[in-house]
Amino acid sequence: MLQLNISATAHAPNYLPQYYADAIGLFAERGLQVNATAKDPWTGVLDDLDSGAADVALGGLWVPAMYWNTPRELTVFAQVNHQFPKALVTRTPRSDFTWSELVGTTVLAPGIGGSAPYAFTAGLIREAGVDPASITFLRDLSSPMFIELFEAGLGDAIVLDLVNAEVLQHRGTGYIAEDYTETGGLGPNSVYYCRTDRFAELSERLVAFTAALQESMQLMKSVDLADLHPLLEQRWPNTPAAPLRKACARMLGSHTWDTARIDPAATARWLRILLDEKMIRQAPSFEALVDTTIVDHIGYPAATPAR
Repeated sequence: MLQLNISATAHAPNYLPQYYADAIGLFAERGLQVNATAKDPWTGVLDDLDSGAADVALGGLWVPAMYWNTPRELTVFAQVNHQFPKALVTRTPRSDFTWSELVGTTVLAPGIGGSAPYAFTAGLIREAGVDPASITFLRDLSSPMFIELFEAGLGDAIVLDLVNAEVLQHRGTGYIAEDYTETGGLGPNSVYYCRTDRFAELSERLVAFTAALQESMQLMKSVDLADLHPLLEQRWPNTPAAPLRKACARMLGSHTWDTARIDPAATARWLRILLDEKMIRQAPSFEALVDTTIVDHIGYPAATPAR
């Protein structure tokens, strides 16, 4: 049986299609054993690619984008998230929230796992015609630390993954004002990439892996949500079940798990946001950053048009 070692930046519910594919034997059916490890700190995924401990990294597209045209050559070949499954949580319910309400406020944006929560939020704010500089962002601390501080009174809003956003709602200490899967449009939030010099060597395994991932996404769209509950609770036993299930339902009802084919227009939008944040020096072309050979070989359905 072929082996594929994946080093991930987290062990996260938004990666559920990969875990589901493994749980129901879709990788094994294709003669593939997938070994996945979550790294702490997350930058260990790059060390694992360098050492050969991992064949593939799973994380944000912004990492290969930042390293584009540098000596570290990385090739992106598929995605597990077609949207950004995050939310803006405020202290009181806001049924008609607008981004302009944040002007003059303080927003907590956890960043110890990367800069994407802040960067994408800033992009949405700019797209709404508001200057992010008019808002004070506190960054670079972990989600648990910022959640504790938010619940103790720091800040006016906090950017969170959907699970933690639902946890705060469940406790009554925060309310989802913006669910990015509903209002944030499309974008390759979490992608798979490898060292460019290993892409050809890994192609057979990448085809098997990506075909199983796509089948998993299709099956999850038709499965009863209750059938996923045992896997959720097995994978995240220390997370309250009700918020975890609600977050999963939000992602299932969105475009988050529609396809592993990365959309060029959605990628261009994300790169524009990264460029606005000065996180990249120039935006590479889609073809320079993403190799569609694997998904083309499988015959993936076209991605949902970007909006």
